[in-house]
Amino acid sequence: MYRWNPEDYARHSSGQEAWARELLTGLALSPEDRVLDIGCGDGRITAELARRVPAGAVVGVDLSEDMVLYASNQFPTAVHPNLTFRQADARDLPFEAEFTLVFSNAALHWVRDHRPVLAGIARALQPGGRCRMEMGGRGNAAALLAAFEAVAGAAEWQQDFLEGFELPFGFHDVDDYRRWLEGAGLRPGRVQRVDKDMVHADRTAFLGWLRTAWHPYSARVAAERRGRFLEAVVDRYLSAYPPDRAGQIHVTMVRLQVEAYKPVPGT
Repeated sequence: MYRWNPEDYARHSSGQEAWARELLTGLALSPEDRVLDIGCGDGRITAELARRVPAGAVVGVDLSEDMVLYASNQFPTAVHPNLTFRQADARDLPFEAEFTLVFSNAALHWVRDHRPVLAGIARALQPGGRCRMEMGGRGNAAALLAAFEAVAGAAEWQQDFLEGFELPFGFHDVDDYRRWLEGAGLRPGRVQRVDKDMVHADRTAFLGWLRTAWHPYSARVAAERRGRFLEAVVDRYLSAYPPDRAGQIHVTMVRLQVEAYKPVPGT
């Protein structure tokens, strides 16, 4: 497990937040909905979900204890009585028929095998409940990953990546996901891959995002050398994909968008 810096994440996750707010569009929440947010991070979107279900309840879960503590402090129960945060592993969700909606944004691609995740979602949902999720899909951030790989293979850094290095990501495709949903007892609705442009205001913002979110690579490098490693990745990426005329840096991302529901018995 990687150590997340919640404050740094809050400063450099505007892209993830924007996509989460897109995912909220058309969600058609009822005031009484009970919502589970998997991978709640710093809690901003989880708190927005709680605001939209004033007579319901929202639980945000995250594997990172630091993120859960930060979110709990930012959005305390005394101020948000229908909102709680818990540490939990998406592969082993501890809920049974508690929720009418499961929501997740930019989180589940941190899990390779999604079958135990979907089984836990099916358990957590009440009959007739639904899930709406978005995560990295097959081909996500391919150009950026190529830049990381090129730098990691260079003479200065290759020793850091020789022993036991593997990426944790599960970037999956539509057909696999539909099959896994059905295997978990969930009926697929819309399942599709969507290309999205992640835009960073400048080099500093881009570097902040790499530092905040790309731990599988950066954590392999000693702290005193990590900044130089990430600068080298930025240089490599920008040599192939330079900033636009406004100085903004673009990264093509592939998102897998998933909607499904738990059928009522007999339907």
